[in-house]
Amino acid sequence: MSSTLPNSPLTTYVLNTGDGVPGARMALSLHRLDSLLVIWNLVTVGTTDEDGRCPGLITTKAFTPGMYKMRFETGQYWESLGHNSFYPYVEIVFTITNPNERFHLPLLLSRFSYSTYRGS
Repeated sequence: MSSTLPNSPLTTYVLNTGDGVPGARMALSLHRLDSLLVIWNLVTVGTTDEDGRCPGLITTKAFTPGMYKMRFETGQYWESLGHNSFYPYVEIVFTITNPNERFHLPLLLSRFSYSTYRGS
């Protein structure tokens, strides 16, 4: 199915490190900062698939230099698994200077911690 989706220059992956499984069915959203108005504009929303990935986040044409944030609805995710968590959501803010590159934004997550890094 993912082969029919547009090839996004920005990808993500969620790994539930507490259980050692992909973070499946997690809601997320991508936003871009309007630097003139200093407000975040919603670009897209999505949900991770069974492999913890969310393909087709943004098109190459729409991916322009600027500041972005990806918001992961971690509280809802843990609640759906019957657990509570310390973080109701995780927002990762990042800057794109060269939109011709490919960017991968993984989220490694447990109920009480998270980490991320810039992949390619």
